Formats: sequence, structure tokens, C-alpha cells
Amino acid sequence: MNAHLAASDLLTQTGTISTPKDRRRVVFATVIGTTVEWYDFFIYASAAGLVFGQLFFAPAGAQFATVLAFISVGISFLFRPLGAFLAGHFGDKYGRRVVLMIALIVMGISTALIGLLPSFTSIGIAAPILLVLLRVLQGISAGGEWGGAALMAVEHAPKDRRGLFGAAPQVGVPLGLLLASGSMAIMAVIAPGDAFLEWGWRIPFLFSIVLVFIGYYIRRRVEESPVFLEIAERKEQTQAPVVKLFRKHWLLVIVAALVVAGNNAIGYMTTGGYIQNYSTDPEGPIGFDREPVLFAIAASGVTWFISTWFAGWLSDKINRRRTYVIGWVLQLAGVLALFPLVNTGEIGLLFLGCAFLTVGLGFTYGPQSALYSELFPASVRFSGVSIAYAIGCILGGAFAPTIATLLVQATGTTAAVTAYLVVMTLIGLAATLLLRDRSGIPLGPEHEEEQAASPFLIRKK
Repeated sequence: MNAHLAASDLLTQTGTISTPKDRRRVVFATVIGTTVEWYDFFIYASAAGLVFGQLFFAPAGAQFATVLAFISVGISFLFRPLGAFLAGHFGDKYGRRVVLMIALIVMGISTALIGLLPSFTSIGIAAPILLVLLRVLQGISAGGEWGGAALMAVEHAPKDRRGLFGAAPQVGVPLGLLLASGSMAIMAVIAPGDAFLEWGWRIPFLFSIVLVFIGYYIRRRVEESPVFLEIAERKEQTQAPVVKLFRKHWLLVIVAALVVAGNNAIGYMTTGGYIQNYSTDPEGPIGFDREPVLFAIAASGVTWFISTWFAGWLSDKINRRRTYVIGWVLQLAGVLALFPLVNTGEIGLLFLGCAFLTVGLGFTYGPQSALYSELFPASVRFSGVSIAYAIGCILGGAFAPTIATLLVQATGTTAAVTAYLVVMTLIGLAATLLLRDRSGIPLGPEHEEEQAASPFLIRKK
């Protein structure tokens, strides 16, 4: 073996995860952990679209109550950067693993407490205030979760399989959507009508405690990232990683955030509860029952899962940038088809529209962990991926359901929503085209100079 083999590659090949069993454990733990996190995050959005307007914001009036419920979804995104800053700081100093464990516990406790909250009719204004405070804790947790999960997966991966390994935290989103929508759909069957409003929606929130115990048990059995172990062994942890990140890589943070924003705005049509609300509104143009819509959304999580994992694999074959460009084209087609299919009033076509949309979403999300990990230098990588992702979620998904609701109320048609989603997709495409593909770049701290070179396609001479 070459005596000069990078320590991070040595760990990956012969140390920390030297066997296929060890690698499977990393992937499995990442998938389970992120699925639990996003399940918790998405059942809030689903409940916001279905019941929170009536339970917590009813005094504002029917239409504005829905807007306030969706605003409460978006508020949590404003606190994601705080979670990302904290997670990035401690993750770059003390390791990825401990941050992931804390994020999982905070998310689970917050979610379970939401399931126990009294409604506005019981405790008045305290109800929406407590709801928003718990949603803020969810946002802080989500801000710290994704970066750590992405790095644990990619930094453990062989160089030529980072896209596939990196797809592990990405599939947590469609699996979380499937689990959240599926659990809500089952409860809508078990507790139909007023029973769902009174207590049925609470059960999926309380079930989060069980999922958190499972996720915690699995995650604590996974070793720390080999790249961080090498950084710690060299005693090269950055004392102020966030300061260094913005001093040297601020433009990269912005461009990387725009890549996420282009995907996130479209994804939150379903994960943010908008399609669920729009298609089940009894005063709206469609007026579906809750159960078939929730099952259709859950089923679209399957196609999202498949396309996300496939895109991660494909990015190892044709590189991240090309995979993303294909994804933006597919996503644009899905955006243009979504509302024409939903507005037919046929539940099968609503599913088809959501499923078609998820194909492009998977292609613009599956390679993201690998893309981000290869963009930022090792010493600030946790901070870089976490903060860029959090900012992108604010620019994209945070208020996408609110914006869509207000556009329909103002224009009386979903055409304006389609135009908004087209613009966001084109922004994501433009940001991707600015970046140079860096598939396979060494990730260890001994290659910091190479990692710090401009990742942009056009470089200053």
C-alpha cells in the first residue's frame, strides 16, 4: 500500500468502516435517523394544512387562519440558520455524531409536546404561542440535522460511491413524507370527521417518541466520521469555523443556498401541506376527503424515494452537475403538469401529478449531500453545508405554501403558483450552472488547499 495514502482514505478502506457490514450500518443509521427527523417535521406541515387553522388560529377567520397556520410552518425555517450555526460550530469542533444525537432528541421531544397541546378554545392565546415555540425548536433541530447526516454518509463513503452513500440522508425526506402522510391517513380512517379534529391528529405526534428511541439506538452504534477523526488527531479543529466560512467562502454559501432553494420551494407543495390543504378545502374548487389525498401524497413518497436514490447513484456515474441539470429539466416539466392534473378533480390524476413532480425533485435532491460535501473545505465543512442548506430552505421552502395560498387568494387561479415555481426552478438551474463539478475531490484535511480552490466555473485569473 502506498505509504503516502491519505489518512482519510486509509480509514475508509481499512479502518473505521473496513467491511461491507460497517458501511451498511452507516447508511442504515443515516436513513433511519433522517427519516425520523423529517417525519416529525412533516407531520406538523400536514396538520397545519388540515387542522391547525381550526384548532389554534380560528379567531382570525377561515381564510386567514389557514394563512397563519402556514406561516407557523415557515417560521421554523427562520430558526434553521441558528441550528445550523450551532451544529456547524460544534460539529466542526467536536464531531458530527454528538450533534446528530442532540438534534434527534430535541426534535422528538418538541413533536410529542405538540401532540399534547390544548387548543385555542381551551387555553386561549397561549395555545398558538406554545405551538409556534415548539415549531421553533423543530426548526433549530432540523437546521442541525441535515449537515451532520450528510457528512456522516459522504465522509464514510468510498470516493467513487459518495453520491450513492450521500443519497441516504436525502431519502429520509420522501420516507418521512410517506410515514407522516401515511400515519395521518390511517388516523383519518380510524378517527373520521370530528374525531380526527379532536384527537386523531395527535397520535402521529405522540408516536414520535417511539421513533426517536429507535433512531437514537441505531445512531449511537455508528462510528464518528473518519475525516473528523483525522482532523481531531491532527488537532486542526477550527476555533471559529463560522467566522472563517463567511470570511473566505461567503459567495459559495449563497450560490449553494440557491441550489437548495430551487428544489425546496417545489418540494414544499407537498411536504409543506399546500396540496393537502388546497385539494381538501371544502370551499375550494376540488373538495376531496382527507383520506384519499393523504394516501396519494404518501404514495408519491415512494416515487420520490426511488428517484432520489437513483439520482445519487447516477451522480457517481455521470457527475453531480450533469445529474442536477437533468433534474432541473424534469422538475420544470413536473411543475408545469402539477396543477393541471390536480385541478381535474380526479384523485388518480392528483397522485400522477405529485408522483411526476417527485421525479425531478429526486434528481435535484439525491446528489446534494455529495455535491455540498465536495464544495466546502474540511475545516469548515459542517458549517458550510449546514448554513447553506438552512439559508436555501428559507429562500425556498419556508413560505412556499404561504405564498401559494396568497397567490390563489389574490388571483383566483393556480397559474400564478405555477409561474412562481417555474421561477424558483430556473434559479436553481442557474446556480448549478455556476458551479464546477468536483466529484471525487479528496475530502481529508491534508487536501485543504485543493478544497479551498474556487468551485465556480468562471474563475478569476
